[in-house]
Parts: sequence; structure tokens; C-alpha cells
Amino acid sequence: MHVRTDRPGWQEQVADVILAAPRRHSRVRVVALEGRSGSGKSTVALQARQVLATRDTPVQLLSMEDLYPGWEGLAASADLLHDWVLAPLARGERPAWRRYDWGQSHFAPTWTHLPEDPQEGGTLIVEGCGSGATSSLLDLLVWVYAPESVRTHRLDLREDAELYAPHRRSWALQEEEFYALHRPGDRADLLIANP
Repeated sequence: MHVRTDRPGWQEQVADVILAAPRRHSRVRVVALEGRSGSGKSTVALQARQVLATRDTPVQLLSMEDLYPGWEGLAASADLLHDWVLAPLARGERPAWRRYDWGQSHFAPTWTHLPEDPQEGGTLIVEGCGSGATSSLLDLLVWVYAPESVRTHRLDLREDAELYAPHRRSWALQEEEFYALHRPGDRADLLIANP
């Protein structure tokens, strides 16, 4: 399926697709929102969460930025997502992860848990580059994309653009390697054009 964010009602369409995805591995429906930097994954995730919340379904959001072990950590984050979140959910356990502290350049010593017990059901949206690597434990893989000129403009306007600037090129190279290996855009259940 293909959805465009410049068309009316796209948020409802995305919510419909998410809710139609069967839970295959746990009582929690796991949705990965993948895409290159600047494609608008965070915005799409927030919009989807808002619509799902109005439908009285429990929905939680996890950003991959919590799991990247630094600016060179895109590849490693997929394993952390698997080990800390997806595999425990599949076993019926409550996932826990250590948030990366970008200011201190290391993982926090304390563990973070989902605010609700996974046995309660609902949907977990995992948003960010690297979220679609472990497709065998996902219920829905979404690829969000935008033209390069749009992505570049969005990256220039980021709140943390100054902090991000020195790492922008190396992050883009990591994305190229990651997407060449895992090809989430080719395997996606839902494509979202976000021009």
C-alpha cells in the first residue's frame, strides 16, 4: 500500500493499516517506521500515535535515538533493538533498554521500560533509521521517504542542526551501508511519501 502525506486523511489511512496488521509474535503489535534522515519519520510517528490514541487503543512510541550508541552506532542499534526490545516482547517479557545520553556520550546506567506492561496489548511504534532490520519480529514495516532536496532542507532546520552538522556526512554513509544490506524500503508493507 502507498500513502501520501500531502493528501487529506492520510493519518487515518496509516492508522487503519497499523490496526489491520495482525499481532504475530506477542500481544503487542510492533510497527517499525523506517526511512532516511529528514524523511519525516518522527512527524509521521507522532501523527500515527495521535490518531491511534483517539481510537482508544494503547499505543507507545520508542525512538531509535534512545538506542544508537553514538554517532557511529547505526548498525549496532539494530542488534540493541532486537536484544532489548523485540526479542523480549516475542517471549512475552517486558522490554527494557538503556537510553543513550548524547551529552555524556554513553548509555545511562538505569534501565527504561515501556510505560505499560506488554501483556496489555496495543501497539508499539519504533521510529528511526535501523528499526526495520529485524523484520522477522515486526508485525508491520513502514518506509517513509521524501525527495533528497526536501530531506536536506528538513535536516538544515533540525533543532539540533548545529550538533548534528559535524556528523551528517558519516551518518549518511552509515545509512547507505545499512540500507544496502537490509533493504527495508523493498520489504516494506506500507510506503509513505512525505514530500
